Order: sequence, then C-alpha cells, then structure tokens
Amino acid sequence: MITEEEVYEVLRECYDPEIPVNLVDLGLIYGVVLDGAAVTVRMTLTAPGCSMGVMIATEIEDKLLGLPDCERANVEIVWEPPWTPHRMSDSARKQLGLDD
Repeated sequence: MITEEEVYEVLRECYDPEIPVNLVDLGLIYGVVLDGAAVTVRMTLTAPGCSMGVMIATEIEDKLLGLPDCERANVEIVWEPPWTPHRMSDSARKQLGLDD
C-alpha cells in the first residue's frame, strides 16, 4: 500500500526546471489523495503562463508509477489558491536568498 510519505519522497525528487528547489519546498504541492493503488497530486505552478506544466506533471506521474504499489498516477494542476513565494519552505527561501 502506498503511503503519503512515499509520495512526498518522490515529489521531493521533482524540480521546477527554472528554479533549483524541489516542488514540495517551493510550496507548489497543494495535496495528495491516495485511493488504493491510485495517487492524485494537486499542485500549482509558479505562474499561470508557465510552459513547463505538462513536463513537470509527466515527470511526477512517471516517478510515482515507479513506486511498487502505484498503478495509476494523476497530476491535477490548479490555480486556486494562487502560488506566492510565501508558500516556500524556510530552506527554499534561504537557498534562493529570500530570507526575511
């Protein structure tokens, strides 16, 4: 059975190609839904015009399908609530030089 912890481990291996910080620490992951062997990830992008959305979603789905018990993976890209830099983890803010 897939755990939320396993899913977040996979998500921490995925990066926005333009920002050297993983998607979790960037605050782009809004939630994970586990339904047996299926995983759905709700996420956003740093900007609605981001052309990397499909590539990022495909990478996430491919990596999730690499988990032993994952048979289906789906990424839903949502725009509410809108992403802001305040959603980033402290370590991401520090890594990008955005310390308050």
